[in-house]
Amino acid sequence: MKRLLSIENLTILAIVAGAIVGIYLPQAGLSIKILGDIFLSLLKMIIVPLVFTSVFIAMLGLGNMGKFRDVGIKTMLYYFCTTALSVLVGLVVVNLLEPGKGFEISSKPEAPEVKELTLRDIIFNLIPSNPLQSMAQGNVLQIIFFAVMLGLAMLTVKREYLTHVKDFFEGINEALINLTKWIIKLTPIGVFALVSFMVASVGIEAFLSLWKYALAVVLGLAIHAFITLPILGFLIGRYNPYKYFLQVREAPLLAFSTASSAATLPVSMQVAEEKAGVKKETAGFVLPLGATINMDGTALYESVAAVFIANVYGIDLSLGQMITIFLTATLASIGAAAIPGAGLVMMTLVLSSVGIPLEGIGLIIAVDRFLDMLRTATNVWGDLNGAKIVDRFVK
Repeated sequence: MKRLLSIENLTILAIVAGAIVGIYLPQAGLSIKILGDIFLSLLKMIIVPLVFTSVFIAMLGLGNMGKFRDVGIKTMLYYFCTTALSVLVGLVVVNLLEPGKGFEISSKPEAPEVKELTLRDIIFNLIPSNPLQSMAQGNVLQIIFFAVMLGLAMLTVKREYLTHVKDFFEGINEALINLTKWIIKLTPIGVFALVSFMVASVGIEAFLSLWKYALAVVLGLAIHAFITLPILGFLIGRYNPYKYFLQVREAPLLAFSTASSAATLPVSMQVAEEKAGVKKETAGFVLPLGATINMDGTALYESVAAVFIANVYGIDLSLGQMITIFLTATLASIGAAAIPGAGLVMMTLVLSSVGIPLEGIGLIIAVDRFLDMLRTATNVWGDLNGAKIVDRFVK
């Protein structure tokens, strides 16, 4: 009975129950949003200290600069390859289904105003001018950058200093993990409230008119999550990815309900270490980095959306333009990760790269929230696979 009432199973029931309440009791679904907001606030409360201490401890645990180069290069290579594969899957699926062909535009959609992204923005959103300000603003990539640099510097100090600092931060990290466990017990309640509100506010009808486009995104995400990533797990990681998914399923489920990789990070780290046996220093480095720069699901979504909008406007994309979309979506998913509203910034970059009207973004806003939940779950599942694969190669 205790196993049936586990947090994971209750979370699944909460998602289903939330959808039902959102459909049949929309007012109730809207009114309980406060419970979801409280749950998200509790998760966000521990993100910054947990990310900093986890990455910092992971750096100290590596022991030397050579180990950092070993883990860092392998992690970045994995993230780049899986993102590229996800975009490729998205382009294949969208070209087979051809959503948007014959789509009637009743009115010209209004494109959201988005700040243009430059190379300078990317660089200065990576390097913090004030680490404390970055922590206050919750800029995760800048926090990771500072923690990595400080950790590298600590590896060069006297052994006695290193030992004292490591003991102190390991104690803080242990307390934060225990706090995370307490918050995780509230997951079913928070998920129920969030899903109820989403369905009640958007409605099922919004999803029906764009069903073919949504189907292309969902199918692409499913192929990447349950075929592409598992193949990498089988061949490179030498583990059973489906068994691994059952061990860590709580994190993708939470990512689905919150649509936030950052909010899910504490849970991802906890299940990877305690339920899947990933080494603490590996999880502490790979997962926070992945939550910031690894956007498999988002990159796939952007490529599908670009082709869909092109089809709606009657634009026939050439092979060269498809390749441009592939490269832009892959690289932008990493470069735009530090920018608030990264998905929207990525979308404008991808559309602009091949001359597709930016106004087309307004067409897909209606189903964006639902698809955001799915692509975030895929992002987190990709991060967890990355931690397991890289962990095998950590010396």
